[in-house]
Amino acid sequence: MRVSVFVGVSLDGFLARKNGSYDFLPRKGGDDNGYDEFIATVDAHVIGRKTFDVVRGFDEWPYGETPVIVLSRNPGRVKVPKGVHCELMGGSPKRVVARLAQRGAKHIYVDGGRTIQGFLNAGVVHRVIINRYPVLVGSGIPLFGPLRSDIRLEHVRTRAYRHGLVKSEYRVLPS
Repeated sequence: MRVSVFVGVSLDGFLARKNGSYDFLPRKGGDDNGYDEFIATVDAHVIGRKTFDVVRGFDEWPYGETPVIVLSRNPGRVKVPKGVHCELMGGSPKRVVARLAQRGAKHIYVDGGRTIQGFLNAGVVHRVIINRYPVLVGSGIPLFGPLRSDIRLEHVRTRAYRHGLVKSEYRVLPS
């Protein structure tokens, strides 16, 4: 089982504005940053409810046929669009990963600020891919928050794209 993060941030490290808007990020990532290739390897997409609410408002559903697991403590607040394969789930990151592994998932994609932070703190993330876009927004929802302990990473590769996007991939080292 692999658990990955693939995320776009401003150069100053923000996933979104304080209101949850990603308006500073180009739709579909701008340059071909490997997202389509990445998503083709994913068996399940785990997303926090607040991020799900933002994504649900997009003109086009970005996850195709990949099952989406929405994490929420208040399932009544989740409104699932018609025709979208979504499931509500609760529990710790380790429990969510174990449940998806029991179902046969081999690669999980984790998205959403608090969700990413929780899965990193739980020690279940194996790979982090960060797409940094050439824009400074000054404040918002940071990619990383408080940690229980240091999380050591090994740099795998970095690639710069013609419109200023810089994509870096890291392997999370065992603690």
